[in-house]
Amino acid sequence: MRSNRATVRAGVSMAAALPMIAGALALGIPAAHAADTPARDALAGTKPAWATAKADKGATADSARVNARVYLAGRDRAGLAAYAKAVSDPSSPLYGKYLSAKKAQARFGATKAQVSAVKSWLKSAGLQVTGVTSHYVAVSGDVAAVEKAFGTQMHNFAKGSKTYRAPAKTASVPAGLQGAVLTVTGLDSAPHKSTHDDQLPPPDAVFKNSGPFSSYYGSNIASTLPDAYGQKIPYAIKGYTGKQLRAAYGAGTYTGKHVRVAITDAYASPTIAFDAGKYAVKNGDAAWKTGQLHQVLPKNYTKTEECGAAGWYGEETLDVEAVHAVAPNADVTYVGAASCYDDDLLDSLSKIVDKHLADIVSNSWGDIEANQTPDLAAAYDQVFQLGAVQGIGFYFSSGDNGDEVANTGTKQVDTPANSAWVTAVGGTSLAVGKGDKYQWETGWGTEKATLSADGKSWTNFPGAYTSGAGGGTSKTVPQPYYQKNIVPKALATANNAAGNRVVPDIAAIADPNTGFLVGQTQTFPDGTEQYSEYRIGGTSLAAPVIAAVQALAQEAGGGKAIGFANPSIYAKYGKKGVFHDVTDQPTGTDLAVARIDFVNGFDAADGLATSVRSLGKDSSLSAVKGYDDVTGVGSPANGYVQSYRRH
Repeated sequence: MRSNRATVRAGVSMAAALPMIAGALALGIPAAHAADTPARDALAGTKPAWATAKADKGATADSARVNARVYLAGRDRAGLAAYAKAVSDPSSPLYGKYLSAKKAQARFGATKAQVSAVKSWLKSAGLQVTGVTSHYVAVSGDVAAVEKAFGTQMHNFAKGSKTYRAPAKTASVPAGLQGAVLTVTGLDSAPHKSTHDDQLPPPDAVFKNSGPFSSYYGSNIASTLPDAYGQKIPYAIKGYTGKQLRAAYGAGTYTGKHVRVAITDAYASPTIAFDAGKYAVKNGDAAWKTGQLHQVLPKNYTKTEECGAAGWYGEETLDVEAVHAVAPNADVTYVGAASCYDDDLLDSLSKIVDKHLADIVSNSWGDIEANQTPDLAAAYDQVFQLGAVQGIGFYFSSGDNGDEVANTGTKQVDTPANSAWVTAVGGTSLAVGKGDKYQWETGWGTEKATLSADGKSWTNFPGAYTSGAGGGTSKTVPQPYYQKNIVPKALATANNAAGNRVVPDIAAIADPNTGFLVGQTQTFPDGTEQYSEYRIGGTSLAAPVIAAVQALAQEAGGGKAIGFANPSIYAKYGKKGVFHDVTDQPTGTDLAVARIDFVNGFDAADGLATSVRSLGKDSSLSAVKGYDDVTGVGSPANGYVQSYRRH
């Protein structure tokens, strides 16, 4: 059956690597004599936590090939972070004073001299420069050259059941480079030989929901099925549409007109234009206008089998259709990555920032925090900060595995949603009633029990945990200023007495049992490719919904970019009518819905499966009154979009 989880990108442990080498030449400073030991600057976080003495399997062969990226710090790294904060903070005199992409690059980007110095150092060390952008210098070479360049030894380390190459000590660069290098990525990952002739596969096998359904919450009660929590329960929603979601989140008359929204995922659905167009017409959304949907795609795709390329088609389809359903006049640009690896996803984000393709960026992908090393975190944060100074805001799904314990055995949050420079979007179960009236929301967290053989009870009710909105306290990211005095101290200090970042910031519909209807071309059992509709959820839905709501809010504000939204979102917290304060028992009792599914995911040929899905059961996370680690400050209420109006 199709997963309702946020698509997971390949972790750091798999990311394609690009190495470098340390020579003594930099910024015109003469080479040191061989007898001297030039000063070096450590690149914090380049030795991963799993590269321990106990896991050490010995030196990597000198001849092994490495690919790496040397990320450039730019001319004013501290100034970039400070300006990004100032233009995003409603209480700052610089609030909203954004820079153009060109001015941001001129003020904070790397100078030609810095790029030249880094290239010269890498080449003098014996590495081949394979690519240069405004963000990084890509290199390739053997392990011996990498070790010389970065002042470390490359060893093989056991990580779980696999073995990966990693620096045995923190990598460093010549001090003569005078801080030109932000970090290096790719040293700590297993070699991966990618081909450049990968073709996108056909659509995944068809998935359909069985009935019966509710057309709105509670419209069809499962009167012949057992009670749950002392009452009869409704059948799951067929799938909400734009009209219902716009009503639930206070769209009013706003449509996102003149606002640009970008979406990033890996690969690209070959049928997206057809699917989105047909879906809009069938489900009451405004028809797409010519030139309203754009795609920015790489020249080549890689790792299509490893990343399950066809599985990403549904992700793109969901994101595009959800944004249009909620903000039907917004301009939508899809930016596809060449693969699901960090390097390629970073490239997609950088394209948006470098060309200012949009003001709002929806991202429905992520990985567990344990898989993100500080080198990659620095590279991501730099892109987010460059976006912030231009008035670009990034929205990331918080994940679909709750506290991640059931998934990984360790309580942790997801990344990049954990970044202090993005808006992390959590998830809810949403009840929209008759006449598109908002009824309530719970935190999204599902427990599932199946119908007993005699049909008279639910087996082991309420059953096992299946999925839920990601959230919790980061182990690595310090508490950002905008969360202080709002996030409860017990959450902020869960991993560190000084306080850390807590996820999410805001929330929207995510529960697939109260999910969104999408339309997509899929491969049917007879081999034909046909358009079909099905219900889906996950914080992969919540992120584009919030991005679309932000488009409405930006329009309400006269078109002025909201930019990095967190300082503004938290500044609105507690104001009347702005947020729905989501709790797990909004009606005073536990809630559940009944679901009947095709066993084979397509038709009744192999039978039907009947289950009860309890709502508001998100592992160890709870949606409570006030800020919480499932829904953040809550979901947008009727006053949210209006709160951005200029008075």
